[in-house]
Amino acid sequence: MSDLTPKPLPQKRIVLTTFGTLGDLHPLIALSFELRRRGHTPVLAVSEIFRPKIAPLGFELVPVRPFISPDDRELIAMLFDIHNGTERTLREVLFPVIDQTYADLLAAVEGDTNTPRADLLITGELIYAGPIVGEKTGIPWASYVLAPLSFFSAFDPPVLPPYPFLAKIEPWLPGTGRLVARFIRWVTREWCTPVYKLRTSLGLPPGENPLFDAKHSPNLVLAMFSPTLGTAQEDWPDSTVQTGFVFYDGDAGKQELSPELKKFMESGPPPVVFTLGSAAVLDAGTFYIESAKAAEALGVRAVLLIGMDDRYDPRNQGHKLPDTIFVSQYAPYSQLFPGAAAIVHQGGVGTTAQSLRAGKPMLVMPYSHDQPDNARRVRRLGVARILNRERYRAPQVAKELGKLLRGPRYARRAERIGFELRHEDGINAACDAIEELLRKSNGNSHSQK
Repeated sequence: MSDLTPKPLPQKRIVLTTFGTLGDLHPLIALSFELRRRGHTPVLAVSEIFRPKIAPLGFELVPVRPFISPDDRELIAMLFDIHNGTERTLREVLFPVIDQTYADLLAAVEGDTNTPRADLLITGELIYAGPIVGEKTGIPWASYVLAPLSFFSAFDPPVLPPYPFLAKIEPWLPGTGRLVARFIRWVTREWCTPVYKLRTSLGLPPGENPLFDAKHSPNLVLAMFSPTLGTAQEDWPDSTVQTGFVFYDGDAGKQELSPELKKFMESGPPPVVFTLGSAAVLDAGTFYIESAKAAEALGVRAVLLIGMDDRYDPRNQGHKLPDTIFVSQYAPYSQLFPGAAAIVHQGGVGTTAQSLRAGKPMLVMPYSHDQPDNARRVRRLGVARILNRERYRAPQVAKELGKLLRGPRYARRAERIGFELRHEDGINAACDAIEELLRKSNGNSHSQK
């Protein structure tokens, strides 16, 4: 072994935690596979609803609240409202139960008589109790983000769903990004009161702003997205390591197309794939029936990934589908997207990443959260067009898809970017950074650096 090669670390117990959708969970599963391959013990501290996805993979799951039922359609629709979804997610779902989240996560890292204490905690940005657990226990912790919006950079101002017009100011008046950053801090100044109350009850000082500052670890921030989507900015935390995207899209370990879908893909020209990810699909509205009508109008083949709710199957809405349209509840994007002509999706960063890596042009219909910002970024790359949700009707969809499919510049640009992304190695870059932090923390030392 070369003197320059780091010595293998002894086995470490690493707790990884997130809140959100499969798009939030999948990167942690990818990290868990690689960390386990390197001899560590990953523990997923996530919602109980993910147990069917995680148990077959052999990873330990520690339930962490809140639990949101995917059957609560009214709540799901509220969470994805473009104007108020982000605020209501924080103020009505996450912050009211932050004491419970803290208790669950504390138990996960502290262990018990049968379970050793964690050597490292890795937190997603919506686990606002995570930094508090790290501070209170002294267990080293790292954080990660999946999309550029999470940094709220003044030098690369994001599209904020309630205020999309603000992102249009910066190109005309450089420097206004700082004003936008101050504005959003002012708008959200009272949101985090429950976080401050928890800190006070634990004997901790108020600390930094939970939404913008405290969520980023001073030890290590993993920016798990490609520089293609967002380049490093001077106001990112000094501890940031940009790794590139981290991919996983298995269904309880299964990563193959169904025989029926595989046969359809091989039976004709590449289809257009229509999908709403794993969460927006629960509030699909008329997306699939309008998509089917648009595909028929264009005379193209299509795959509709409708999720588990058959209400959104066009056939159950009185629309007879031709043989050129295939309906499936789920398919692994890594196997499906490379064979597509174009991809129509909601702009979630996981779906966006898979589309970019497949090298396919996109039509993005964003809902809320980071989706409008991701949509703007891929349009800026020259690989996508955007169609807002309220305008998503078959004639307009067909018009936008026609521009994507008949304009070779979109396909050429998408393929070039796909080639670049397929040569990134986000998973190893992330795990190398995690192991380097463990070395700096002297293995079983639980003092924060």
